[in-house]
Amino acid sequence: MNRQYKLIVSLLSVVISSCSSIDCPINNTVSVQYEIRDKAGAALSIKDSLTVVTTRQDGYDVLVDITTYDDNKTTVLNRLVDRSDFSLPISYSHPEDVLYFCFKDSVKTVVDTVWIKKDDIPHFESVDCSASFFHELTDVRHTHNAIDSLVLINRSVNYDYKTIHFYLYPKTGN
Repeated sequence: MNRQYKLIVSLLSVVISSCSSIDCPINNTVSVQYEIRDKAGAALSIKDSLTVVTTRQDGYDVLVDITTYDDNKTTVLNRLVDRSDFSLPISYSHPEDVLYFCFKDSVKTVVDTVWIKKDDIPHFESVDCSASFFHELTDVRHTHNAIDSLVLINRSVNYDYKTIHFYLYPKTGN
């Protein structure tokens, strides 16, 4: 009996320790990485201030007047200058994200709208970890006021914050 008891306790401890050894990822942010490039394909630090706003998760259109900032807008990138790369969050449950890229210099503000279509893929690590979604980018389109082109180079969006998803080519002079 004593031997059976020890065997049961040993098996139980192995099972319990194996279940609790699942670690949740530390970097569990899912975002889209952008790199700004010049026409030759080299990294380009923008000189104009770049702010990106989006529609709110409840569907309320945040773009009332893009040149003024108020509580009705959701700002996801605020006044980026002298950088050639940035990351933006991606929605968990919308089939398409709409982003407003606002390029502002000392004289004017130029706005481009970017539509990103995607498939949301539920990602499961463990019952102990928070729920997350990975994404498969399926299409991108944009207006051409300050952005010359936006090229999708990697469709898969997950925890990897080093993978570039888009090359953004501004029009000359931005």
